[in-house]
Amino acid sequence: MANSDLKLLGRWSSPYVMRVKIALNIKSLDYENFHETLNPKSDLLLQSNPIYKKIPVLIHGDKPICESLIIVEYIDEVWSSAPSILPSDPYDRSIARFWAAYIDDKWFPSMKGIFIVEEQESKKQYIKQLEEVVVNMEDTYLNISEGKDFFGGDRIGYLDIAFGCFLGWMSVVEELIGLKLIEEAKSPALAKWAERFAADAAVEGLIPETDKLLELSKVLQLKWRALAK
Repeated sequence: MANSDLKLLGRWSSPYVMRVKIALNIKSLDYENFHETLNPKSDLLLQSNPIYKKIPVLIHGDKPICESLIIVEYIDEVWSSAPSILPSDPYDRSIARFWAAYIDDKWFPSMKGIFIVEEQESKKQYIKQLEEVVVNMEDTYLNISEGKDFFGGDRIGYLDIAFGCFLGWMSVVEELIGLKLIEEAKSPALAKWAERFAADAAVEGLIPETDKLLELSKVLQLKWRALAK
């Protein structure tokens, strides 16, 4: 479905931008991709998201939409005739939103903490937090998937997008800490889900290569540590 009116401001490495790309792929929407260097930030980004000045931003016509999960919901509502992303049942939607908010509250801050802190004891605290998220998401998957391939059922849905976008960066963290976070022995359902998610047509080619993210992580680590001082 051609949509020359859609523009996406983002970066290849951003898991939050990846969320939007997956949603656009699910809806078979064409869009113009604007790569942001963020140093300096483009005028278009500053004009489109003057409050947070962050990616991703989806511009539909002349209207900017900000924040990844808000954008995903916008895409689902505007192009409602295509495969649904959010559950149709109001209660199921509330559950999906709850766990998506939980992921944003716990997962990325813990990963970022591992990059920033240098003391091993502090790193262990963040690793423990990540392991707790995996345990909770394993239980959540078993509770809401009803034995189907994804959190959202037979197809990738809202919660799959919210969590699955971090799989690339999770591989980087695993390299740094020497520990597998999602492994079949401890979280068998989630391990199989991760494989299916990465292989899905809407996701294929979007998860960045671990080696490239590792190189980028060295730059980000220096930046984040300097900001934390």
